[in-house]
Amino acid sequence: MTINITSRHADISDTLKTHAQAKLTTVLAAYPRVEYAHLIMDIQKFRQIVEVIVQGRHHLRVEAREESDDMYASLDRVIDKVNRQLRRWQDKVVDHKSGKHRLKLTDFEQQLTGST
Repeated sequence: MTINITSRHADISDTLKTHAQAKLTTVLAAYPRVEYAHLIMDIQKFRQIVEVIVQGRHHLRVEAREESDDMYASLDRVIDKVNRQLRRWQDKVVDHKSGKHRLKLTDFEQQLTGST
């Protein structure tokens, strides 16, 4: 899995980059279909904006954006948001293939077909 970290309008410290990469790696390790993540940290006048774009196999694409006064707070919130979206996407895939939607034969229909 590749994680690309980009900063806009300012230089981001190495400690913040390693913190962001560590948090994103731990969250994305639970999802084997993820192949690429792009983390964008933007500093504007009074706002700290963090965007995450995650791409993977089978048309997986998740985007999240958060802004606040603190870069660490924005980072934590956006990673929680990405985790929630990935969990929802994975649950949809698992539920889709679980076979819950198959029709069950009633006792009368089983007697008619002769199967038990």
